[in-house]
Amino acid sequence: MSTIPFKSDAEAMYNAEHFSGNLFDLLPEDHDCFVFKDLFEQLDTSEIEKKFSPRGQHAFHPKKLVSILIYGYTHGVFSSRQLEKRCTEDLSFMYIAGMNCPNFRVLSDFRKDNPEFFHACFKQTVELAIEMKLASLGHVSLDGSKFKADSSKHKAMSYGHLKEKEQALCEEIEVLVARANACDGEEDEEYKEKTGYELQEDIKFKEQRLETVKRAKEALEAREETLNPGKPINDKKQISFADTDARIMGKKGDFDYRYNGQISVDSDHQIIVGQHVSQNANDKEEVETALESIEKNTGKLPEKMSLDNGYESGGNLEALEQSSTEGYVAMGREGKSHGESLEESNRQVVKADFDYDEEQDCFHCPGGQKQELKSEDKNGNRVYQGDAAECAGCQYHARCCKSQKGEARTVNTDCHEGARQRMRERMEQEESKEVYKERKEIVEPVFGQIKNGGFRGFSVRGKEKVAGEFSLVCAGHNMKKIVKAIMTGAVRPEFGETALQGA
Repeated sequence: MSTIPFKSDAEAMYNAEHFSGNLFDLLPEDHDCFVFKDLFEQLDTSEIEKKFSPRGQHAFHPKKLVSILIYGYTHGVFSSRQLEKRCTEDLSFMYIAGMNCPNFRVLSDFRKDNPEFFHACFKQTVELAIEMKLASLGHVSLDGSKFKADSSKHKAMSYGHLKEKEQALCEEIEVLVARANACDGEEDEEYKEKTGYELQEDIKFKEQRLETVKRAKEALEAREETLNPGKPINDKKQISFADTDARIMGKKGDFDYRYNGQISVDSDHQIIVGQHVSQNANDKEEVETALESIEKNTGKLPEKMSLDNGYESGGNLEALEQSSTEGYVAMGREGKSHGESLEESNRQVVKADFDYDEEQDCFHCPGGQKQELKSEDKNGNRVYQGDAAECAGCQYHARCCKSQKGEARTVNTDCHEGARQRMRERMEQEESKEVYKERKEIVEPVFGQIKNGGFRGFSVRGKEKVAGEFSLVCAGHNMKKIVKAIMTGAVRPEFGETALQGA
């Protein structure tokens, strides 16, 4: 049994019950806070309790802190100050807090300092949902959405500007130091009544600014070395001073520092069974991480997974093929057949009209010509091309070859064309189309529910802490789904009298 002197809810609840009767009798009998409270009691916080010391002041129990945070996130309250306010004014929040609300700084620090614990809480909500048969992993859909970082594009600087600013600050500090040394050795009429400390303060300020610029510059250089090893850095590349892990993301003129939140949603009751945060602006490298997250949280992989055409990259398709999950990925414009033959229409010839022969590593064009491998770069990008003379005599030449120099048609792809071709063939089947149709009803509404609930951006900085907060968001979503299932009678848990009454 724990010997950690956590603050007791019993005394606070006793005082509440003897304040003109039971204060919480004022809440409706079917209020969701009663069910949430029972669910929060199921959370295992034993690991994080080890971080607390029995010495010093009594600490707030981590179960209470995470309960307040999750309940707040499910009810559109994300600010630690607002959470503290609601816990002293709102009866449902007061019930969750046990009439013993922590200071907003305690809530804020707990959210910043315990990302791993929030991952564990999310996993527990997945396990609870599966135990209640709210998720079966029969069909899971993966999607991503951008959430604003706790930064601003106005608090950023390009690599070129960083280099200029670093040099300028160094020169300014040298001048100030020289002036300060001169003041030490002679009486300067310019300062008269002044002490000379003004120069020291100016030096200190500029040195601090220089340190900030250096840290941002080093972070940008490390980032670019990871993304483009050995390549020179473009002076237009930018980085945020506030959150160096955030990336510029957006479209149609709406660009800001954001993170890419990825969720894998089960089709049964829209339970999130896997999630992670990515720094990539697109979804071309997310499937492997998504599958790992699902397996970590559930102990197995889904039978089927549907994904939109943002995931059609070769790496994603290979990851699906190497797993036991049957993937259904929408193919982009180049991967779609047009449903009408070239002979029966005047449409343009597209890449989907070329058949890839994986065994011989070549393409066959609609005119019957063989497209041989012409070149391949170190990243696996390949170019296939046929014979210019044969192309010139082909019946589809006008609709296929666009070269002004009369060169043969080229087909660009990568080392994963075999996986892409197999997915294209699968997605042309009617059964696959029916499976894929379900995707919009599975995963897209979940992001709508999260964002319409008020969560549009993170309150913490740095990828590790952001990932922890995203786990908190997803845990809250799952809790909300479980509460709804209990209150509507879809499931009847064995724990908690109040929860059973609510069901």
